[in-house]
Amino acid sequence: MERERAAAPAAAAAAHAEAMGAALERARGAEEHRDVPIGAAIFRDGELLAAAGNERELRQDPTAHAEVLAIRAAAAALGGWRLPGTTLYVTLEPCAMCAGAIVLARIPTVVYGTADPKAGAAGSVLDVLSEPALNHRPEVIAGVRAAECAALLREFFASRR
Repeated sequence: MERERAAAPAAAAAAHAEAMGAALERARGAEEHRDVPIGAAIFRDGELLAAAGNERELRQDPTAHAEVLAIRAAAAALGGWRLPGTTLYVTLEPCAMCAGAIVLARIPTVVYGTADPKAGAAGSVLDVLSEPALNHRPEVIAGVRAAECAALLREFFASRR
């Protein structure tokens, strides 16, 4: 089940779409080293703190997801593991590992592009980000530039078949 919280005003929707551009740019960069084109960007007060693309193939590291790499970089930039006042933009709905990292980092808002019906943990398969037993539940906004995010993934996998 893909979810979207209350519709954002037009200005906020435009800002989300623009910020998703940074995640899309990193997703395209991941393709250069044969990684699945997923990108993430973390903003605070309109300023880009960190951005990353998937690097699982590049690093041969199963945890080198775009979200995890961006969270690490943002924590380093802010000098602490909590990321208050931030918004994470990611081109694909976070998996369970990434959703767990989002909760642990206390990221207040997650904006994602396209749903992941096979491994999504923000409502599609699991809903880690709204689990009442956890100590943090970010706001989730789904579907920002969804068609563009989905097309990037579709083209990547089509080229490998």
